[in-house]
Amino acid sequence: MRRCWGRNTRGHLYKTFLVAIVLVAMAATCGSATDPLADLKEGAAALEAKKYPAAIAALEPLVARLPKIGDYVAFFVASAKFESGDYAAVQKTLDPVFKMTPVSPLAPRAVLLVARAYGQSGDTKAALEILRRNYSTLPQPAGDLAMAEAFAAADDSISAVVYHQRVYFGYPMSAEAAQSDAELARLRTGLGEKYPPPMPNAMLGHAIKLMDAKQYAKARTELESLVPQLGGAEKDLARVRISVADYNARDTARAHSALASLEVSTPEADAERLHYLLLCAQRLKNQDEVQSTLERLGRLYPNSKWRLESLIASANHSLIENQMQAYEPIYRACYESFSQDVLAAGCHWKVTWGHYMRRQADAADMMRAHLRMFPGSEYAPAALYFLGRLSDPAGARAYYDEIVREYPNYYYTVIARERLKEIGNVVPSPKVNEFLRNNDFPQRSRTLNFQANATARARIERARLLASAGLDDWAVGELRYGAQNEDQPQVLAVELAALTTKTAGPDQAMRYIKRYAGSYLFLPMESAPAEFWKFAFPLPYRADLERFAKVNGLDPFLVAALIRQESEFNPKAVSRANARGLTQILPGTGRELSRKLKVRTYATASLFVPAVNLQLGTFYLKTIVDSLGGRWEAALAAYNAGPSRAKAWSSWGEFREPAEFIETVPFAETRNYIQTVLRNADTYRRIYAGEIRAGLGK
Repeated sequence: MRRCWGRNTRGHLYKTFLVAIVLVAMAATCGSATDPLADLKEGAAALEAKKYPAAIAALEPLVARLPKIGDYVAFFVASAKFESGDYAAVQKTLDPVFKMTPVSPLAPRAVLLVARAYGQSGDTKAALEILRRNYSTLPQPAGDLAMAEAFAAADDSISAVVYHQRVYFGYPMSAEAAQSDAELARLRTGLGEKYPPPMPNAMLGHAIKLMDAKQYAKARTELESLVPQLGGAEKDLARVRISVADYNARDTARAHSALASLEVSTPEADAERLHYLLLCAQRLKNQDEVQSTLERLGRLYPNSKWRLESLIASANHSLIENQMQAYEPIYRACYESFSQDVLAAGCHWKVTWGHYMRRQADAADMMRAHLRMFPGSEYAPAALYFLGRLSDPAGARAYYDEIVREYPNYYYTVIARERLKEIGNVVPSPKVNEFLRNNDFPQRSRTLNFQANATARARIERARLLASAGLDDWAVGELRYGAQNEDQPQVLAVELAALTTKTAGPDQAMRYIKRYAGSYLFLPMESAPAEFWKFAFPLPYRADLERFAKVNGLDPFLVAALIRQESEFNPKAVSRANARGLTQILPGTGRELSRKLKVRTYATASLFVPAVNLQLGTFYLKTIVDSLGGRWEAALAAYNAGPSRAKAWSSWGEFREPAEFIETVPFAETRNYIQTVLRNADTYRRIYAGEIRAGLGK
């Protein structure tokens, strides 16, 4: 047993009362067995409540008692000391943060805290030094704001302006931008003529970022104010972008009029002007102007990205109208003129698919050309599958084997597996296999290592300690830091999913899998742990989902697949169109369905109740399926894009199988939606088939 006696107690006689006092003190020191994680939770709560002396008293002893997360304890203590005005102690208190192994995620925040402490102490030189030394690691825009404040404290107003401008122009939607805007106004007044004007590209960048954030009115106002301050290419670009803001704000007539009369001398700005002029003409249904503008872009700026954008916009418009004679030459110009652009593959596939659906003799040659020209194309699985459909059994076997091997979790894999069952034990075609071997398909990782290495184990242990102390947000930050900066993001993604399933819900857990194990669709199911797949394809609200699927004669796996795509199982989800809940039902549709089903005490908020949403959503899905003759591919198209469109697309050809209808859908979003839901259903079936009761519907 460890002895707690101090050396000065040996060989000395004490009076009785003194001995008693010493024994009591020793008992308090050696006999206390408080839980350090409970103390950490208490200290963190005191810090959050701004009870700084209590936080320091509770936390300071824990730096030694919790060495594996000593950096977090030290950061909390330093924060409390800073708020208490003990600036001199901040840097020393933060030593465990800078010395932690593995690297502490708190290090950049610790640098900012030390710099603030130096600033409060009046040591602006030291503040600037530590910020400069660690600038590349600082979070932005907080880092630039700290630099600006440090320069201002050092009476270097010019440098302060430069860094405040970086914040204001570079991060216009941030809270720091508002601070910098106020400071820039004050500095502009104080410096007068010495005030350094912002660079034109920075001002333009600010307006463009506002446009990206859909702040079109603000962007327009800012661009108008910039025009007198700019010259040359920047001025031309600003003048064009004013009309772009109008176009994005749906003020099409105004944008069209301004663009038609606008004269600019810079080729890039003029190409952009013509592109948006074409979009305006398209929206105004002036097809003659669309064609003439497209021809002008081809003459004047044949290699401009704006010509490519215009080609695709014009061809897509004709595609939506099912006018192959109109769209084929435009798509062809796209992939012939811009063969190295990532958009070229889509253009080539649209032409190829048109030939296939019209049963033209060159369809197979075009599909093989697609695989040679664009081996990494998102349409490669489709090309492989339909080449199989055009081949004899031996050729089909080779193409389907390639899909199953290279795309284990794709829509076309699901149907390729079924085709392979029909073909049986046919020997794959050597000629097709040779073609596939000689094709330059991308090399993808087929397996990931889910055995944590030493660094990942340390991250997980630290995160679990933090979570045990009720510091879930800090635990998530620890794991995210490791996932973003170290070599086993997939391992930490599983841990993140496990943590956030309990705290934030399955939707957030799923997003961590998608973000940090993004290649999961290329992983064979047996190569990853079962928990990984269940986090990627969760099944919450299971009892209600099964119950209402059975009531409506629906496959529960397909219902789960649809929900995963619609809301990621977030019961509070609200779409841009105001659709709500698990199955994303519009309020008006919800009211109509609730009347049909005689749901008592229904209100719009009821759509956020999982059981109610599942009851309405499964019934609605069943009505759509029935209205389309039981064709699931058309029903899913209707669920995503509306029944009228699904019915119109159904008349576009004589579809020999569902995959042909799906590939014909002209909206990329809807096409991908149908394929993803059907793929998800198959994945759910493979994960949960042994757990869900049989006979719930086909």
